[in-house]
Amino acid sequence: MNKLLFSLLALLVTGTALAGEAKVTWQDPDHYTDINPTNETRAGFRARVFKGLDEVFDSLAKELPDGYKLQVTVTDLDLAGDVKPMRGPGGQDIRVVKDIDWPKMSFSYVLSDSQDKQVAAGNEDLKDINFRSSVKINTGGSFYYEENLLKDWFKKQQEKKIFPVR
Repeated sequence: MNKLLFSLLALLVTGTALAGEAKVTWQDPDHYTDINPTNETRAGFRARVFKGLDEVFDSLAKELPDGYKLQVTVTDLDLAGDVKPMRGPGGQDIRVVKDIDWPKMSFSYVLSDSQDKQVAAGNEDLKDINFRSSVKINTGGSFYYEENLLKDWFKKQQEKKIFPVR
């Protein structure tokens, strides 16, 4: 029994240690188009946005072959919707999401293999004009539209064979 448990734990540790990984740098966020909070501090909201989108990049990198590294430098972010002052309950600001306020993100990336050899690099200016009309599964995340924007980009990179598939 102990041998079986040890083998299963070894597989779990090995599987997570060898997956691709991502490193995200948030460059000069004071100049981003829209990363405005509604009912929390600016610093707290930024931390939550960065953490949430870091997790998306981490999840995508796990789809890369073992040892691959995706380095991303985000240069602009425009969250879906727009913050409207004092429209919520108790006079709180709220983010109103309309078809004309689609998510946008600009970043550069470098993809390296397990030998640290550069496999791909580029600059991206992503936007999803049809973000509200496409049928996607809501993962329950706070930044659902931005997550889908990144997932679509990553999938297209794999379909074009720019990014390898695990």
